[in-house]
Amino acid sequence: MKKVAFYTLGCKLNYSETSTISRMFEQKGYRKVEFNEQPDIFIINTCSVTDNADKKCRKIVREAQQINPAGYVAIVGCYAQLKPREIAEIPGVDVVLGAAEKFRLVELLDTFEKDPVASKARVLASPIEEAIDYHTSYSLNDRTRTFLKVQDGCDYPCAYCTIPLARGKSRSDSVENVVKAALEIAQQGVKEIVLTGVNIGDFGIRDGQRQEYFLDLVKALDEVDGIARFRISSIEPNLLTDEVIEFVAQSKRFVPHFHIPLQSGSDKMLGLMRRRYRSALYIDRIKKIKALMPHCCIGVDVIVGHPGETQDDFLETYRFLNDLDISYLHVFTYSERPNTSALTIRPVVPVRERAERSKMLHILSEKKKRFFYEQQVGRPATVLFEEDIQGGMMQGFTENYVRVTARYDPLLINETKKVVLTGLNESGLMEVDEAETQILTHS
Repeated sequence: MKKVAFYTLGCKLNYSETSTISRMFEQKGYRKVEFNEQPDIFIINTCSVTDNADKKCRKIVREAQQINPAGYVAIVGCYAQLKPREIAEIPGVDVVLGAAEKFRLVELLDTFEKDPVASKARVLASPIEEAIDYHTSYSLNDRTRTFLKVQDGCDYPCAYCTIPLARGKSRSDSVENVVKAALEIAQQGVKEIVLTGVNIGDFGIRDGQRQEYFLDLVKALDEVDGIARFRISSIEPNLLTDEVIEFVAQSKRFVPHFHIPLQSGSDKMLGLMRRRYRSALYIDRIKKIKALMPHCCIGVDVIVGHPGETQDDFLETYRFLNDLDISYLHVFTYSERPNTSALTIRPVVPVRERAERSKMLHILSEKKKRFFYEQQVGRPATVLFEEDIQGGMMQGFTENYVRVTARYDPLLINETKKVVLTGLNESGLMEVDEAETQILTHS
């Protein structure tokens, strides 16, 4: 029985796909092991969002060679689709598979035997136009939370992004199949499902035609028994409709938490980035959410240092974010990506200025998060406790994504419990009423 190990770089979508590919191996009789347990096969799932994808990939390959010099190394993922020939030159790599091939890995490679005479890796990467099939994927690494892929690819030509080149056109599963997957996940004892994809608000396209809508999916999943919570991951502001917000506000299972990419608070920059909305629509989305769900958690993606961004443009974004009723930021420092239209935009922001702007927004994010947490003190909440135990303390998340810490109790793991939020500790985590927790646990 050959042993196989997996390493995933990048987003939640990658993790869901790695988990699905690993189950394919196990169904074929392979034994899944940890990366350091002398596997016969190493599968590395790559990312291309930042400019150090090459560095990370090379480092993981070197580590694999040190663990088992005779191990077979396969590279999949976004970086593998974008630069297969470049990856094939990395010493130690045996095969590179593109977006259309990665889910056929077991079928295409079969024996996973190293070629003793090959000077470089095999490349099995079709043009991205051939990545048209949809593959249902979900993670099962964490019993309390599963990432369920509901959509893949993207039709948006954002100036800075390579994802359409790495994953192809927007395509989705059917509502029926997603519900079926959710029921399978529920049978594994999972309590929370996070819906993920490249552009999940665009859900419903199959065979190049729109057949369903994201709202259809949300309504159907809300009726799935056995799952306590559904959480929506990143969703574009122009696709987060009033109807979706209103449904989540009265939903049985969808939690009050949205992550909404902004990228810039400057309309000039949104135009240069080729985004499909302007700042006024973003403000409208936030106001709509907060009017219906005052304690809703709202996360924001923002890019600093994009070509064309002046200091005044950045300060406009800073003030825009400072005035918004949001909970935290994910700050991305712009990095040049081949074959993107952003490369033609001038002026280019010096790397040092990009770093300074990023630092300012990271500080703002911490302030926003702390203020949001402080607003929750004294409120009742429901926490899903995870098997994340440190120093006799366990952690979990409330429905509105506040990270909570409490004394470890094995009966609480993978359970949703009502608690009272009492205050922040020195690490910025929310504490709960210990007496209340114990009564709820043991009553």
